[in-house]
Amino acid sequence: MTVEEPRLSPRELIDHLEPVLSRRRRVRAVAALLAGLLGTAFVAALWLTEPGPLPGRTRLAFALFLVFCLAWAAYGGWLLTRRVPLFATEKVIAAWIALAASLVTTAVMVTIAAQRGTGVLPVLAAGAAIVAVALTLAVRAHARRAALLRRKRELGGGEEA
Repeated sequence: MTVEEPRLSPRELIDHLEPVLSRRRRVRAVAALLAGLLGTAFVAALWLTEPGPLPGRTRLAFALFLVFCLAWAAYGGWLLTRRVPLFATEKVIAAWIALAASLVTTAVMVTIAAQRGTGVLPVLAAGAAIVAVALTLAVRAHARRAALLRRKRELGGGEEA
């Protein structure tokens, strides 16, 4: 007499693919969380210890850097709390954070360079290179996620991810 093993549906199989974070994902999540928290503390300390009233542009720059740092901390915390396969959603989110940060940072740096009368072209070139890298990562992350979701549908796992 043979004992028949229970058969899993495609959805159950997908749900059991990766029930916990891999070591690599856990390290990446902790790194993002720590970098965001430490960056937040550093930028906040710089902002709070600046003498006298700061110009509006400087306050705006500090606030934007704080937002970016908090976004990375939130991303790291979100990754650590997820216990199911993310189907590359985490890479898409990270790519969008990086793209937004690089675009805003480039715009701020170009604006400052133009107001000071220093060379805008080198700042624009450096910013464009960083934006191009972030955009490439975003496109690749979206393509990878789409491929994983296509494969999930092929296995009968549905649309939700």
